[in-house]
Amino acid sequence: MSDWVEYHGNHGRAGVGPSMPAIHNPIRAWTSNVDGDVYASPLIVNNRVIVATENNTVYSLDLVSGRALWTRHLGAPVNARTLPCGNIQPVTGITGTPAADPDSGRLYVVAFLSGYHHMLFTLSLSDGSLLGQRGVDPAGSNPVVEQERGALALGSGYVYVPFGGLLGDCGNYHGYVVGVPVSAGSAGGPLVSYTTPSARESGIWSSMGPTISDSGSVFVSTGNGSDSSVFDYSNSVLQLSPQLRVQSFFAPSNWRALDAGDVDLGSVGVAVLPSLGVLVSIGKEGVAYLLSASRLGGVGGQLAARRVCAGAWGGTAWMGSMVFLPCSDGLVALSVTSSSMSVAWKASQVHLGSAIVAAGAVWVIDVDTSTLYALSPASGAVLFRLGLGASQHFSTGAATEGYVVEPAGRKVVAIATAP
Repeated sequence: MSDWVEYHGNHGRAGVGPSMPAIHNPIRAWTSNVDGDVYASPLIVNNRVIVATENNTVYSLDLVSGRALWTRHLGAPVNARTLPCGNIQPVTGITGTPAADPDSGRLYVVAFLSGYHHMLFTLSLSDGSLLGQRGVDPAGSNPVVEQERGALALGSGYVYVPFGGLLGDCGNYHGYVVGVPVSAGSAGGPLVSYTTPSARESGIWSSMGPTISDSGSVFVSTGNGSDSSVFDYSNSVLQLSPQLRVQSFFAPSNWRALDAGDVDLGSVGVAVLPSLGVLVSIGKEGVAYLLSASRLGGVGGQLAARRVCAGAWGGTAWMGSMVFLPCSDGLVALSVTSSSMSVAWKASQVHLGSAIVAAGAVWVIDVDTSTLYALSPASGAVLFRLGLGASQHFSTGAATEGYVVEPAGRKVVAIATAP
């Protein structure tokens, strides 16, 4: 069975699972209750589903039955009422999607602990035992106003941990990426880090987290910055080295207006399409930007730009030359070439859905109605729908042969795609 080891499958964030067996009369296979809201994407490793909750608990569930094989509580979460702003209630704990390394048998997960500490825990995938822990709050940061919402990413011997602010932009927060060495499978050695140079804000907060290219470059997008007449990497796409040094950047020409209006480019992560040599970025403005992977182009240096929707939040998926964008007014399938973009179709019934592709279908949750849809990749036609009962703003799933697994509030739902 194929593993789904990080957000949207792996650190490339393509979001594509096995195509076979193809979708045929799918059914709900099981539902499992957990002890808190699930904001992170599930993972699938060695026929187990890994689920993390805002109560700082990690579960390993049997893929076929949903039965809990082990659980590990990592410590008391933060009472959300004690924070100056934010939108995760009543507690906030594990929000960013963990990352698994089946080769070393380890799972990396960041928990927000009572007392306002972000801690990276290393767990055994086999039994959940604690193998190590390490604080990852960036030097000089204020953890009370920093949120680890973005997915973790493994690459170049590091686990990368992104940070941004809380909903409401309260406090003196910044965007950060922290790289923790994981040589020999354990989190040790000196940290590396990147800090956005804005006076404040410019968070790296998309639930998609960093995207890592085949060469090891770390791509992130940033949010709005504090008012400034000098460009300081707000509302940008950044290419960072494995050691988190800036290699290249892009920003829209209207970055000042985006700053002033809280119209983050960084509400969605970066789609990297290696076969075409391009990147796709979109944010709250709803304008998709096509960028050269070899040189991002600086301010206004896009290959093409096109308004495709009212705004986008969450994570992308891509298959071949098609990129699926999580727009507020309907999931958009964007057809991409090395120099142009066009809208192939739009699923107007699916709002703010971060899609994945598996079993010959696009699987996506409409967050307004908490309905899971399976759509035709070619046309967007509805192949299947299932009410989940609950969902979160950036809910997205995982897939392997014969199964799609989706978060559903304080539950996890598995769909047998061809029972």
